[in-house]
Amino acid sequence: MPVPAALLDMSLPPVIHDIDERWTMAYAAAFGDHSDRYLDTTRLDGVVAHPLFPVGPEWAAIVASRSMSEPLGMTHAEVLTGVHATHDLIVHRLVRPGDRLSTRLSIVGITDISPGAKVTTRLTTVDQHGQPVATTTQDAIYLGVPTDNVDHPDPTPPPAISSPERRGEPVVTIVDVAAGAAHVYTECARIWNPIHTDRSVAQASGLRDNVLHGTATLAHGITAVINHRADGEPELVRRIAGRFAAMVELPSAITVKVWPGNATPDGNMTVPFEVYNAAGVAAVRDGLVVLARSSNHARPQERDQLATQVIRP
Repeated sequence: MPVPAALLDMSLPPVIHDIDERWTMAYAAAFGDHSDRYLDTTRLDGVVAHPLFPVGPEWAAIVASRSMSEPLGMTHAEVLTGVHATHDLIVHRLVRPGDRLSTRLSIVGITDISPGAKVTTRLTTVDQHGQPVATTTQDAIYLGVPTDNVDHPDPTPPPAISSPERRGEPVVTIVDVAAGAAHVYTECARIWNPIHTDRSVAQASGLRDNVLHGTATLAHGITAVINHRADGEPELVRRIAGRFAAMVELPSAITVKVWPGNATPDGNMTVPFEVYNAAGVAAVRDGLVVLARSSNHARPQERDQLATQVIRP
């Protein structure tokens, strides 16, 4: 069956999560980010979550939407052809332990492209006071499955990110990714998709073995940007965007390149980055992080010289 236009009318109740320190700390530790901001519970203001943490609470809403797709006409096999293609997260504020988060999902776009139907999803997360925390817009491509002649692009896409150009030499970080990295990320992020942790499922899908989650790969890129362009301050992150273009096999090593940031007309800074797999292919392409000015410090220092850092688990 094609991907139906009826997905645009899908109605799902919000998914509620109570956030605790155990979850936020585990998420950062899952990919080796041991910043005190995420792990030191003795800090005066307590710990915060990594900027990409919203992908965890969002996952339950995504799973619920998949279960609703079959009654609307898609088969289970067709639902499983969907691959996460793009990710665009607006960070209104960092998640903190004690938050009660409410995430609502809606399908905002369905169009045909050459690999298959492209379905655009928006996930809106607010706190217990109704204040915005995160807004994610992401594309999935249903490989080999067309639409039922739908041409409905997202009518209100996120605004284009200013000053995305790459200039100067990047900082280069090499990260060893352990054989069990996907299993650790699955449990710590609370994102379970068996292609990442069940070898039989991965091989039945045509893969040689399990592969790392795309958001885990993306998280390594965000951490490198924060460390090298934001003076270690995750609070400066305002937006994260990128395309998932290749897989990261396990075990392996990834290479993160972070270019110097570019000032934007609104006084922020856009930092380009990419993450490459062991074959040298970009697993996360066209990555961009928007950083705000620090309220406590001067603009994050630029480090234009080439540097290489190797991180061992």
